[in-house]
Amino acid sequence: MSGGIFFDIAAGAYIAAMITYIIYLVVRNKTVGLVASTITIAGFAFQSTALIIRWVNSYYFWMGSHPSSGLVEGLLRAAPLRNLYESLIFFVWSLILAHILVEFKYKIRSLGAFVTPLAASALLFIDISGTSKAIQPLIPALQSNWLLFHVLLSFLGYAAFGISFGAGAAYLITVTESRKEIPYIVGSVIVGIFMVVLIAMGIDFLSLSSADRAQMIQNHFLKTTLKSSSGGVAAASWVISIAFICAVWYFGLGLKKVLKSLSLTPAMLDDIAYKSIAVGFPLFTIGGLIMGAIWANSAWGKYWTWDPKETWSLITWFVYALYLHARFVGGWRGKRVAILAIIGFVAVVFTYLGVNLVLSGLHAYGSG
Repeated sequence: MSGGIFFDIAAGAYIAAMITYIIYLVVRNKTVGLVASTITIAGFAFQSTALIIRWVNSYYFWMGSHPSSGLVEGLLRAAPLRNLYESLIFFVWSLILAHILVEFKYKIRSLGAFVTPLAASALLFIDISGTSKAIQPLIPALQSNWLLFHVLLSFLGYAAFGISFGAGAAYLITVTESRKEIPYIVGSVIVGIFMVVLIAMGIDFLSLSSADRAQMIQNHFLKTTLKSSSGGVAAASWVISIAFICAVWYFGLGLKKVLKSLSLTPAMLDDIAYKSIAVGFPLFTIGGLIMGAIWANSAWGKYWTWDPKETWSLITWFVYALYLHARFVGGWRGKRVAILAIIGFVAVVFTYLGVNLVLSGLHAYGSG
């Protein structure tokens, strides 16, 4: 049995939930909000089912080629967390799970209008990019019992950091009184650059053939726009990008009225950002760094090799460690820690995708 149909239903549900959440923002009707939450939960249930089915199918695929493996080993090696497609699917699952928990804890449905578009965009990225959905043999470096725990905990941490990013950006908007305030300028520029790079990556994918997309990781990153061989295209791309970043800075403050109408207070947003990082940091520390180092030693004979992915994971860890240290020891609150939450998630995205796109190393298999 294939889980593809369940993934498709989940994607449709997230898109429907996104539309319903947006309608809820406009009409502020409790029934509409309840429908949006119900659709999101239904999509999450379908996606969970799809992940279980893929895990079972991967288990039989593994056992077919390794008949001497035991049940536990087979299940660990078959975890659907082995390539770009499976990791994106699991990131969406983790993000929706984090959103559902936040929604029920804080009794706010309006955040769904900001979370479900991310989930829908990630699923759309999979289809646009032509990423292979086939169950493939594990390469030797991934044939480890640490695979499940390392990737599972890392991505749960990523999802928590994603929630903190949204809360931090929203907090910055709600407390800013003037576009000339330095924290707002820094935050809006970072978010603008982040969005420009993601849009440029999407254009890269759309402009390439399926065969070329497989090589985009090292050969085509931003070369359709900002790094185009055509001077005119590159110049126009830079002008448009700068204009877009300026627009994010100028119009971003307009969201302040919307956020206030949603009963999202600065105190609530600060609390969401802090608690998300407080949960994500130990998950990422244990799963991403400690278990990753143990796995690296068993696979390559060294706990740490300063591979680009390892280096950027450490940079990401330091950003969030600084957030917690500044908050507890330095007494930082408000705008300064909100900026750190934004910077931290940008580091997360670069660690996850950017390293594979612009650098090379032992973790290059994570792209396939």
